[in-house]
Amino acid sequence: MKDVQFMILRKENFNGFISQLAKTQKVMAPVAKGNKSFVFEEVTSGDQISLKYIPTVLPPKKFFMPQREPLVEFDQAKGLEMQAIVEQEKMVLFGVHTCDLAGIQCLNMVFSERPKDYNYLTRKYKINIIGLGCNEYCDEHASCNLVNANVPNGGYDLFFSDVGDYFIVHINTHAGDEIIEQTKFFEPIAKENMQDLVNLREKKKNIFKNEIPIESRDIAELFDKSFESPVWEEVGERCLSCGNCTNVCPTCYCFDIIDEVNLDLKSGKRYRKWYSCQLDPFALVAGGENFRKSRAARQKHRYYRKFKYPVSKFSRFFCTGCGRCTRTCMAGISLKETLNNLIKERVNKLWIKWL
Repeated sequence: MKDVQFMILRKENFNGFISQLAKTQKVMAPVAKGNKSFVFEEVTSGDQISLKYIPTVLPPKKFFMPQREPLVEFDQAKGLEMQAIVEQEKMVLFGVHTCDLAGIQCLNMVFSERPKDYNYLTRKYKINIIGLGCNEYCDEHASCNLVNANVPNGGYDLFFSDVGDYFIVHINTHAGDEIIEQTKFFEPIAKENMQDLVNLREKKKNIFKNEIPIESRDIAELFDKSFESPVWEEVGERCLSCGNCTNVCPTCYCFDIIDEVNLDLKSGKRYRKWYSCQLDPFALVAGGENFRKSRAARQKHRYYRKFKYPVSKFSRFFCTGCGRCTRTCMAGISLKETLNNLIKERVNKLWIKWL
């Protein structure tokens, strides 16, 4: 790997860079689909890519953990023979925002725990990631500053910062260095280019402010004291229990395992598909007991899985502030509104205590 960490890519060379990259492997990038909707899909040139986009409908976790994924083929006619399946292919994800980089880092931690998930990890090592910084908020639903996900904190091979006529590119891994070498569109960085990056970072400090009136370090304590809050009942009354919020979340990873038997009743496949803690049967156990039967309990569980439990286990939030859950909710449940209501309730209780 080179001793330089930064290069520049002029925008007139952007199309050539993507086209060259697409000749060697699949390139997935954000593409506009109308009605302010964007998806990650395969591209072959830079002009297909939306460099300015709100978070895609589904996060890039779909490439690491497909919605439906075969795990095993079995055949009882051959003496209970089972063959593991890992479907994977080499690809580059271009244009991943810092909120989604944070989401992938969360999944990396979860699936690297014992027992390790080799399907996820095998796929992960086949995917290179090129991040793209946001110079402003994507829309009013984002809360990335609150959870420290508005700046890059690793998890990429290359990272692009748009400074006007060109990109400043941070090289973070050997794989990123190889992309630079293979495509040959990058130029050495000069002092004035680095000053442009410093100026951009200073400008962003004035744009990205805490979206909720609470410091990040106090969020865990807020949830410590809000377990019995009436806010959960209010949210539960509105929730339609559709599971959209978890499907679009970049850190939700729950799945169900299903055996699909062929017509010969001897062979078949075992696969997993995304599942949601917001669905009624999720917490149903043998004997008919459902330990999160109400929608209020399930909504509360979702928020605690983002702001409390992972902080205790992994020392980080599993909310990346992308705002997808709010944008997709058919009942209009807003993550920022819920957090604000929890804060208001705590403040009111403190005032009552003082009176």
